[in-house]
Amino acid sequence: EAALSRRYVLCEVVSEDPRCRQCIEDRAVGLAVRDAIGRVHGDYGLACCSISFTVKYLNAYTGTVLLRCRKDFYRLLCSALPFVRQLESRNQRYPCALRTLHVGGTIRTCQKFLIQYNRRQLLMLLQNCTNEEERRCIQKSLLSCSLTEEQPQSGNEEDDDGTE
Repeated sequence: EAALSRRYVLCEVVSEDPRCRQCIEDRAVGLAVRDAIGRVHGDYGLACCSISFTVKYLNAYTGTVLLRCRKDFYRLLCSALPFVRQLESRNQRYPCALRTLHVGGTIRTCQKFLIQYNRRQLLMLLQNCTNEEERRCIQKSLLSCSLTEEQPQSGNEEDDDGTE
């Protein structure tokens, strides 16, 4: 079982360039992370981190990325993430950074963290609203922050039994 121990690292892609969002794809993020690990930790670090390393989830719209790696080497991975400086797609380079939001033992704990994180972000936006319409939209978004929200849409409510 120790060989199967994994860590999930939840990150956010931060960029000043609005075009960066359109190039966020699994392959580009994976290559950028591997490149940073190689630069920071050399071939040994890259080999260690590459075992079971994968981009598990990616949302280009929100810039959310979930990386998976072996538990033994997640510190190597996390220490290299600040050195990601750009994403490359179709021979274009977009300057960006990866901000680590959470490290968890399961995808579910990362989902729960992300919901709380998004709630806090929405609450900060709510304080900066300039009119009632904005306020109503953000309050609606706040109410929809939950893990069970998507179940009725799938049509099969037995999908989510707490296992991964």
